[in-house]
Amino acid sequence: MRSALILLSAVLTGIGAGVLMRLAGSHAAECVLYGAGAFGLAVPFLDRLVAVEAEELPGTPS
Repeated sequence: MRSALILLSAVLTGIGAGVLMRLAGSHAAECVLYGAGAFGLAVPFLDRLVAVEAEELPGTPS
């Protein structure tokens, strides 16, 4: 569930970046590259943002 949330959010980030660049007047190939770059940077960022510490999980031994 966590990985699906991270990947979906990263895909939406990449699409948003590509659309914004297209609205700014960039060529389609540049928009794809900007979107791919935004996706690539969003995955590790969101992974750390959604990270759960082992102590916070219910039912895990300390």
